[in-house]
Amino acid sequence: MSNRRSFAFVLLAFPLMLAACALVQGDESGKKADPEAGFVSLFNGKDLAGWVGATQGYKVQDGAIHLPAGGGGNLFTEKEYSDFVLRFEFKLTPGANNGLGIRAPLEGDAAYAGIELQILDNEHPKYANLQPWQYHGSAYGIAAAKRGFLKQPGEWNYQEVIVKGRDIKVILNGETILDINLDEAMKNGTADGRPHPGAARTKGHIGFLGHGDEVWFRNIRIKELK
Repeated sequence: MSNRRSFAFVLLAFPLMLAACALVQGDESGKKADPEAGFVSLFNGKDLAGWVGATQGYKVQDGAIHLPAGGGGNLFTEKEYSDFVLRFEFKLTPGANNGLGIRAPLEGDAAYAGIELQILDNEHPKYANLQPWQYHGSAYGIAAAKRGFLKQPGEWNYQEVIVKGRDIKVILNGETILDINLDEAMKNGTADGRPHPGAARTKGHIGFLGHGDEVWFRNIRIKELK
């Protein structure tokens, strides 16, 4: 092939090469980010490895952590966490009451020594006269969550909890039910009028706070935020 023909071939091929590169880049940029990227499982589905506390009060059944009726106590992660995104599923039974402890110590009442996010069958008649900050998703004693987004007892709920600095957000079944800054929420005192020294903590354990009611938890995973 002559030099002139070679040059002409290159001129013709070059736009095609550019177009191919653009298609490849478009495919790469069009890929959706993995929503589970960076998350680590806190529960292996087989046993309570990595958990401490009232391990005798909880069972592992059908790939879930099962708190049977009459069981209870606080089941905490062995590791402490500061800022994070926590995702999990839970299933209530009628009238069930539990809690999610965050930045909590292993000892003391997690609602005050740490922070408790309520887990509760809101619509059960026995809870008709609770304070607003006692219903599901509320920062217990500090701030009330929105109601009306729980599934019926016996159905699995999906919850995401985002803790970053002084900010806490709770998303239940796709709806944001709590979005607070702790300093703002407590600037005029706490909702229950009691001291909450645990709200000043920057790190602690995550735990399920059992009160003797049957509850199930599964697909528990966490992503630490830097």
